[in-house]
Amino acid sequence: MKEKNKIGFWGYPHPELINKYKKLYPIAQWIDLDIDYGAVKQNILPESYCAIIKNIVNNAFHYKDELTVILAPVGKDKCDSGWFCYEVLKDFGFNILSSIFEEKTYRKEICISTSNMPLRQKVELITKGIYEPIRNNYEQCKAQFGFWGVPPNDLSILELFPDETHLYGWTRCVEAMSPADIELEMFIDKDVPTVFYSQSFCSKAQLAKYLADKYNGLFIDIDDIATNSTRAKIEAFLRLR
Repeated sequence: MKEKNKIGFWGYPHPELINKYKKLYPIAQWIDLDIDYGAVKQNILPESYCAIIKNIVNNAFHYKDELTVILAPVGKDKCDSGWFCYEVLKDFGFNILSSIFEEKTYRKEICISTSNMPLRQKVELITKGIYEPIRNNYEQCKAQFGFWGVPPNDLSILELFPDETHLYGWTRCVEAMSPADIELEMFIDKDVPTVFYSQSFCSKAQLAKYLADKYNGLFIDIDDIATNSTRAKIEAFLRLR
């Protein structure tokens, strides 16, 4: 039997719940279940479904014997699929706690989304900051481009962008500790050429497409791994704009 020394989570669990479990299990390893670690596929969800939710289910079963608990956002801070996923995993016997983090009182200063570090590093640092303290004095830059959306399943597409790319959408909301703030999620610097990203089969595609049309940006939706065609579209957009 493996030692139960991991805490799994997805999205942005309520900070009070995070702080509680950090105190209860100070040496536990935190596992972001949203990320594709190459876990064995579970035939529980439909084939045509959000890859991020598939990651959650696959990772939960992969780490099942090591998980002390799963912290599961189920409100507007995540999505209905997160709520359904919570119910499914609970039914499978996981020790899983739901939370809803829709308050705006936790908002903090934006500094990573607007920094000049590589875009992938920005995203990874913001998601790591959900459960670990991060500094807030990163060098800022004027935006040449923007990337709007959630952390993609295929993080490698972020490497196509220059360092002077600002983050918008839900990822910026996470940095601000306000994951359910729809006004902030829809905020865009109007003169910044922006790629609006959505995971395939995600309801946020509605916002991504609408905002891309409104601000003359590029809307892309990716199921799992970005195709060469999608990469070419992004590269062409960056070159031409």
